[in-house]
Amino acid sequence: MPYIDFFSVWGNQLSGKIPISISNASNLYMLQLDRNIFSGNVPSLEKLDKLSILLLGTNHLGTGTGGDLNFLCSLVNNTKLDSLDIRTNNFGGVLPECISNFSSSLQFLEIENNKILGRIPDGIGNLINLGVPQVSQNQLSGPIPVNIGRIQKLNSFDARNNFLTGTIPYSIGNLTGLTLLALGVNNLQGNIPSSLGNSQNLLVLGLSYNNLSGSIPPQVLGLSSLSILLNLSSNYLTGELSVDVEKLTNLGDLDFSKNKLSGLIPKSLGSCVRLERLFLGGNLFEGPIPSSLSSLRGLVELDVSENNLSGGVPEFLVSFKALKYLNLSFNNFEGVLPSGGLFKNASAVFVEGNNKLCGGIPELQLSRCNSKKSSKTSLRFKIVIVVVVVVVVILGVTLVLSIVLIIWFRKRKVQQPISTFAEISLLWLSYQRILKATNEFSMRNLVGSGSFGSVYKGILEESGVVIAVKVLNLLDHRSSRSFLVECETLKNIRHRNLVKVLTAISGVDYQGNDFKALVYEFMVNGSLEDWLHSPTGTSELEMMRKLNFFKRVSVAIDVAHALEYLHHHCETSIIHCDLKPSNILLDEEMVGHISDFGLAKIISADEPNCSTKMSSSLGLRGTIGYAPPEYGMGSELSTKGDVYSYGILLLEMFTGKRPTDERFREGLSLQNFVKAALPERIIEITDPILVQERVRRGTPNVNNFRNDRYLQCLNSLFEIGLACSAESPNERIDISDVATKLCSIKDKLHSTRLPREPQGCVKNHPPRAMAARTIDSKLLCKKEIQWVRGGHPAHIPEAIAVLPNCPGFGAIEEDVVHRLRKLKAKGASYRFPRDYTTLF
Repeated sequence: MPYIDFFSVWGNQLSGKIPISISNASNLYMLQLDRNIFSGNVPSLEKLDKLSILLLGTNHLGTGTGGDLNFLCSLVNNTKLDSLDIRTNNFGGVLPECISNFSSSLQFLEIENNKILGRIPDGIGNLINLGVPQVSQNQLSGPIPVNIGRIQKLNSFDARNNFLTGTIPYSIGNLTGLTLLALGVNNLQGNIPSSLGNSQNLLVLGLSYNNLSGSIPPQVLGLSSLSILLNLSSNYLTGELSVDVEKLTNLGDLDFSKNKLSGLIPKSLGSCVRLERLFLGGNLFEGPIPSSLSSLRGLVELDVSENNLSGGVPEFLVSFKALKYLNLSFNNFEGVLPSGGLFKNASAVFVEGNNKLCGGIPELQLSRCNSKKSSKTSLRFKIVIVVVVVVVVILGVTLVLSIVLIIWFRKRKVQQPISTFAEISLLWLSYQRILKATNEFSMRNLVGSGSFGSVYKGILEESGVVIAVKVLNLLDHRSSRSFLVECETLKNIRHRNLVKVLTAISGVDYQGNDFKALVYEFMVNGSLEDWLHSPTGTSELEMMRKLNFFKRVSVAIDVAHALEYLHHHCETSIIHCDLKPSNILLDEEMVGHISDFGLAKIISADEPNCSTKMSSSLGLRGTIGYAPPEYGMGSELSTKGDVYSYGILLLEMFTGKRPTDERFREGLSLQNFVKAALPERIIEITDPILVQERVRRGTPNVNNFRNDRYLQCLNSLFEIGLACSAESPNERIDISDVATKLCSIKDKLHSTRLPREPQGCVKNHPPRAMAARTIDSKLLCKKEIQWVRGGHPAHIPEAIAVLPNCPGFGAIEEDVVHRLRKLKAKGASYRFPRDYTTLF
């Protein structure tokens, strides 16, 4: 026991008390006991001075009384503590002041969903590296410490569902890296601090169910970074809604309901074109619904009930295809209620309390409209329709004629032959523009280098487009030749799994030297190499972000389709020659793309022996470990060589081992390593990340090959990898057959209902005032609280969604969490799947 440095019994049914003897394991750096049914008090951990990660969440620990948290003070002298998780237990008592003296290296502090009392210690500002403090769902009271503004690395702060009092400290505006601030369901008062406008990375702001007053600061409405949720509902906010609301162009959910806001609904609200939920009910708004809201065509839910709005119900709401819930009740609307679109569904439209409304479907029980008015309205509507149709026809004919004329003039202009690809570039880029885009080719912008040159990330100043610039190495005479060949071939090469070439540049730099570069579409998720092989010292939280089994299969299919296109569907077959993980790039959707294919040999499909005349790589033989054995003996480059490299790549993807691993010496190769283990010992050769994935899903790691479809698919993948990387080129299968087999495996996996991996969870927290009430379907349709119902899209911030191992709540699968991370980086919002419920 004293020599154990890693102890994990996560996700079992272990019970009883945590033994005092655990403190004898003085070399422990990770203790993972979460998701069991341990009970009682936690013993002193003072001797575990090397402990970095302590995970005790989701047990029955504690008694709900004072003294439960005494063990925390035994960690004060630990200088390496990085993560502390005691959430979802029965801990009670006051949160001890000693946590202020924890190691400054602490990044994760998760104590939510307990019965912890007292104040948040004033010294919490000493934890300068704290990134994610989660203290929600407790009984904490008192003010939010002012010195919380010292924690510059704070990424999210979730203190919902407590009894916090006082004002929101102005210093919170110092947290410029903050992405989530959730303080809902507390007793906070005073104004919303204008300093929040400094948090330019904020994605979620939830301050609902407090006693906040005053107007909404324009600085908050100016936070264009807000892309998921802005919830200020159920407070005492006053004044008119500022026109600055137009800056919330990326926002998905906006809830200002149950306040005392007045005046007109600003026309500028129509600029928030990404809104899916808009709640303005329970205020003092007056006047009509502005016509500018017709641009909010993505709305799923709209609630303007309990105001003083007047005028007619806008006809444009009929055309809102996504709209599923509309509450116009208790206003002063008048005239004819539309009867098309959503208005056909009485269970989705609420119009009671508008005595001057008439018409609509019978189920809404409105009075009949005056027939004369109705006929006049109908005639007016028909006239409008005729005018619109005539205008559309005229515009359509004009557009077609314009296109025909443009094409005709272009054909007349093209009289002389085009000598180089640069003359017909998609983008006219000069050396000066590229220099500026890449920050003068700074090392910060360098993303990779190879035998032909270096690749830099660049941002075009005019458009903001992110590009990858490959500057060719002119010290090597091959580069100039390869550039010319690439320019000729890349014109017609387009495939969803190939990195798109935007343009080519040929000129001189400021020293008068030749300058040649290729401009590619930038791939935001880096290379497959980065995802398969993380640097030494990767934390467990980072390990959870590895590619899961399904995603690896998808990427393998992407690469196979790209190779199939290069080999069989180009005018001349294109050989890559250097296929490896670092040349597989992943876009924002984690779709695989082959890069550097323009550096490969181009051979005629009918004349394979003429390859040396058309080589853009002058004998490039690939990378050690991935190059086929025949290349080392001087054989001609061939598509079979690419298939060999693909086979090695496939084996590497599912074993997690490079072909150049130190263990592959003295006759042992990656292929032999795999072949010797199939099928009985398949678990032993599988990437440990994938093995951990099975453990998290609750699948025992035993070779039950006959009954385990997962292992059967994994075995098929290894067999394909071995067939591709056969020693003899003639024994290797064609890449078209590979793609077909992989798609069959993916279909088989999709038909297998594997247990969901609890990669994150969504919490369902009804507000304290509603705790004793039954939440039925009718109440869900009302707007007393903002419930996002299962079956409707919902928005969830990453900081909440990626909390691991939350039992009793809906599990979010790994690919969903990954999308949330991407959207966080983009500042965009995400439409959540069915059956997830949350409240901010």
